[in-house]
Amino acid sequence: MTDVVVVGAGPVGTLLAAELTRHGIEVRLLERRRAQGVGTRAIGLHAPVLAALEHSGITERLLERARRVPRGEARAGDRVLGTVHFDRLSTRFPFVATLPQAETEAVLGAIAPSPDRGADVTAVRPGRSAVELRIDRGGGVVEDAAAPIVVLAGGWAARSLAYRAVPTTIYPDRYLMSDVVVEDRPDADTAIVNLAPGGVLESFPLPGSMRRVVAWDAAADPAVDEASVRVERLQAALRTRGEASAADAVVTATAFGVRQVCAPQLRRGRLIVIGDAAHEVSPIGGQGMNLGLLDAVGLAPLLARWVQEGSAPDTELAAWERRRVRSAVRAGRLAAANTLLGRPRHGAGDLARRTLVRAMLAPPVGRGFAWAYAMGLDAGP
Repeated sequence: MTDVVVVGAGPVGTLLAAELTRHGIEVRLLERRRAQGVGTRAIGLHAPVLAALEHSGITERLLERARRVPRGEARAGDRVLGTVHFDRLSTRFPFVATLPQAETEAVLGAIAPSPDRGADVTAVRPGRSAVELRIDRGGGVVEDAAAPIVVLAGGWAARSLAYRAVPTTIYPDRYLMSDVVVEDRPDADTAIVNLAPGGVLESFPLPGSMRRVVAWDAAADPAVDEASVRVERLQAALRTRGEASAADAVVTATAFGVRQVCAPQLRRGRLIVIGDAAHEVSPIGGQGMNLGLLDAVGLAPLLARWVQEGSAPDTELAAWERRRVRSAVRAGRLAAANTLLGRPRHGAGDLARRTLVRAMLAPPVGRGFAWAYAMGLDAGP
């Protein structure tokens, strides 16, 4: 009999399924996508996640594929405003490990049960002894199922299964993104945040000769989001910010907006919500997936204990919930500040921003900001 059903086979749900399996728990992993997705936004794995996954051997597997980024630079055009030194932090992993999300999912999937694909969960109903699920298989085929414990880890699409309404902030900002092949360069191992007057440009190293580029986008009308137009706009943004070689390498570009969601509760009896289904933060700052992975790492042993002992460890689950909600609130505030900082600023506004960033990243304050951006504010799994 299935002990736990996990809804969502992205990195968060797959990690939870893998960790539960490692604890000897029978898991059913449901995924509405019929094939693994190839698109990706999440690329950075921070020190707390790497430390939390080390005991299971997952960190070693991830680092075999990942690129280690020891520092980041804030720039204004060609001028360096300050440097964030991850390599000077007192932590087991003094860097950010970058890896495309599909590869992260592949590493986790190798040790997790195979997902049951094409299973779109359309309703859940928690009961005293089990949670009932309605699964749409497509073509008019509907399946009813139940499990003692159900965890929703299906991202924003699964949120409505657990919550009628969650406080949500939708930002007006839009961004263009692409992964490009770049020539060898002196700053190949450096993450760059260029605070240009026309809006932020972020450039992150990836394994091989790849970089992820993300640019604030002036076009807020989805009607102009045709593929060729997106590419042209991203190329123009890169060229005006001194990244001509990266601009020439852009072949495709995706557009996205940002919002912030933080559910005040993650548990309703036998139903638990983790990852983006419960808390979604702006990807500008790169902590969203990490929040979900830490949710899963902390939750897995508690669910294993629940199954093995036959009763819920309510005190420990409540403490886990408080830690994870607190962590999501902190990450959301940091992401909101990043979003605000990256908006277009001209004249006196641009000068004030550059002055502020210089002060933020100068010693000794800069060490604190490095700690915060490396998820030092997280309350722990």
